[in-house]
Formats: sequence, structure tokens, C-alpha cells
Amino acid sequence: MKQVLFVCLGNICRSPMAEAVMRQKVTQEGLENEILVASGATSRWEEGNPPHSGTQKILKKHQISVNGMYSTPVTQQDFQTYDFIIGMDHNNVADLKRMAPTDWDGEILLFMSVVEGHEGEAVPDPYYTGDFDQTYRMVDQGTDAWLNVFQASN
Repeated sequence: MKQVLFVCLGNICRSPMAEAVMRQKVTQEGLENEILVASGATSRWEEGNPPHSGTQKILKKHQISVNGMYSTPVTQQDFQTYDFIIGMDHNNVADLKRMAPTDWDGEILLFMSVVEGHEGEAVPDPYYTGDFDQTYRMVDQGTDAWLNVFQASN
């Protein structure tokens, strides 16, 4: 089973959006026993809070549930648990690299790194931009690409 952790700063906008969208795609493809998806935060600022109202609104528009989702900080155990740790922007990737145990030999990847033509792009944080539609479009495109990566690596 592939275990995937999407990470952003507060785990209330981008990473829970990626988690929810990817979960729906995994279910639609019948891959629930092959791919486990979660999300986390590089900070504790929003710990225990549900996804941002803007995230909830855009996901509801696309009939995607956020039930039971709450902000959770990344832990040291996560580096041992997850096969793929994916940061939504360059700061998330840098923070995760600083947080990783010194003896950990895994890889931390940028979310858009698998989207052809967008490999170096960051997913803008709608908490600051207010553009949840743009973030959703990028998350939808990125989760399609990641799903292909996960299926190809089986």
C-alpha cells in the first residue's frame, strides 16, 4: 500500500483540499486498498481546526466531503509512515526537510513536480490570495498526475 501525506503550512486550505480530492479519486478508481491519503501541517497554528471555510465551500461545490478532517501537525513518525511526503509549496518542502530526522533517507517532493510544464510551481495559498478556485484547479490537476505516479509505481 502506498501511503501519501500532503503538507502545507496550516493544514486548513491546500493540503486538506489535496487530501479530499485525492481520496475521492482513489475511491472512484477502486484503489482504497492500494493508496492511503492524509494531510498535515508544518506548523501548529491551526491544530485541531477544520478546513478553512473557503476550502469547504469549493469542495462542497464539487461534491467532495471534508467530514472528519482537522488540522494535524506533521510528526517525526510521519517520516517513517509515509512513502510520499508532498509539500504544496517551496517553503513547505524546505520546512519538511528541516523537520525530517537526520537518518531519514526518504524524499520530500513539491506537489506540482509531477505536472508536465508546471514542475517548479507552487500551489498558491488561498488563505492569503483568497482564490480558492485557482487552488482547486491546481489541486485537481496535480492529484490526477500523482494518481498516475502511484498507479505506475505499483
